[in-house]
Amino acid sequence: MRPLVLIPSRLASTRLPRKPLADLCGEPMIVAVWRRAMEADVGPVWVATDTPAIAEAVRAAGGQAVMTREDHPSGSDRIFEALGHIDPERRCDLVINLQGDLPTVRPETVRAISRPLADAEVAIGTAVAPIRRAEEREASSVVKMVGTPLGEGRFRALYFTRATAPWGEGPLYHHIGLYAWRRAALERFVALPPSSLETREKLEQLRALEAGMRIDAMEVGEVPLGVDTPEDLEHARQLLAGPSSFRA
Repeated sequence: MRPLVLIPSRLASTRLPRKPLADLCGEPMIVAVWRRAMEADVGPVWVATDTPAIAEAVRAAGGQAVMTREDHPSGSDRIFEALGHIDPERRCDLVINLQGDLPTVRPETVRAISRPLADAEVAIGTAVAPIRRAEEREASSVVKMVGTPLGEGRFRALYFTRATAPWGEGPLYHHIGLYAWRRAALERFVALPPSSLETREKLEQLRALEAGMRIDAMEVGEVPLGVDTPEDLEHARQLLAGPSSFRA
């Protein structure tokens, strides 16, 4: 397949103003995320943004950025517009959506999410990690995947929820919001209206499941730190300032 990595990024953040441009060990956070994507070495990497300052920061570091509209309701809609600008000839058939606030994501995690798409029946690949902390089992901020094990760390996702699920003894899996899309699946997804379960759980991926699109997940070693608050930013600085553990 011919992959393309797209990182949607915009300035709107109430808990951490101007988050993509926040200083992270001497460079903007969006540049750190771009570096993790480049280290994964799965294909060309572009940042899709509606903010000239973000595009300028990425280009100053040697990266590629594309401007998109300001009114997109989600990152999926933003990367779909960006894909049309970058690849109007439709050479790319696999799109990796990497969130712009994951500066410690491991390159092997970025690589892992595209593996399920070797199966022609899979529309979307994603990642999960076992929940190890007791408080995360009950936290609504931690999205859980309910899935059927297929072997070799792969699952067929049946549902995603903020509740504690499934019930009973056994592991729970934390969903990591990275996606590898078949181009045709992304095109279909953005044309669909928000679904009832998506609206209720506030989880965009449920729209795909409700429409009958198959999502498979790969188990990875850990959940990358999502930067949403000043405390998260300081934690990310500490992680990135230490001996590098994000290259593979």
